[in-house]
Amino acid sequence: MNTSSMSTCDIKIWCTWALAITHEAGAYTEQKFNADKTGGEPVIPSPNLDTDLVMACDHLADVLIKAYKNPIKMQIDIARYSKLISPKNTGHNDEKEEKLLERCPPGHEGTKLVDKPATIIDVSGTIIAWYLLDALTETTQKEIRAATDLLGPSLEKSVKADGNWRYNQEWFKQGSENGHENLSDPEVSASLKGPSSENILKAIARPAAIASAALRVMHPQQYFAGLRALSHLGDKAVSKELPQMPETLQYWASVFNSLSIISNWETPNHRDHLSIPECFDILTTVGNYSNAQMSMPSLQLEFRYDSGCMIAFWEEL
Repeated sequence: MNTSSMSTCDIKIWCTWALAITHEAGAYTEQKFNADKTGGEPVIPSPNLDTDLVMACDHLADVLIKAYKNPIKMQIDIARYSKLISPKNTGHNDEKEEKLLERCPPGHEGTKLVDKPATIIDVSGTIIAWYLLDALTETTQKEIRAATDLLGPSLEKSVKADGNWRYNQEWFKQGSENGHENLSDPEVSASLKGPSSENILKAIARPAAIASAALRVMHPQQYFAGLRALSHLGDKAVSKELPQMPETLQYWASVFNSLSIISNWETPNHRDHLSIPECFDILTTVGNYSNAQMSMPSLQLEFRYDSGCMIAFWEEL
């Protein structure tokens, strides 16, 4: 591995990593967002960022500003809400969800449709969700579709052969609560151990950088925590000679340590209990479709979910 590295406080990023470009894209997006928010001087992007990535970051920053300037205030107290949730609140049981809604009402009657970029704010002023309609440029969407084509063989193995896989709740059951007790050395996922892994990682590099740049603006603490974790993983990969890990990290461009593809037409309501409540999940959607909506029953909100949309939200919502 190239010993040249760049440092961000206690975080070391190898200059040969795709993550180094992601970090520069995130810094540029954050600076542009802050300049637009305060009326500051124009921001000049790093020469290391290619034209398509700069244009994607410019577009993302514009949508982030629109969302920031369109706050939707709710009566829900997210801290109290998080304390009331138990592993039994999977999102599948309508009766349990109704009781939870009664104890933590969002503050309006009925379900509201959100169809413009917005931030969702709880009673304490905490941003609990960012809704970024049209966050991805057409170029970025094409890159995601191309990457998905490369993942075709893996996707075919991951779905059921019966006709119900697109809305089968079996795919959304909670994992074992003891799943993280037996810790072992991290390893590269099976889908990235094949001969096409480098091509797959290169194909998703720009989309991964865009999602990471958005996170840097929306939740900087989580962004830098992810960056720090990958930095430590890089050191461990070298010191413990983890198989394929150094090579994979060279092309890994996301501050998240995993990416998932949801290819359902309809996804059952479900809640993530195995993540830190204060952190964001980020969903992006790409495809040739119309009239899609994403529902958040806990907030009694539905979001217009066009191709190119990005939504970030507290993981227990």
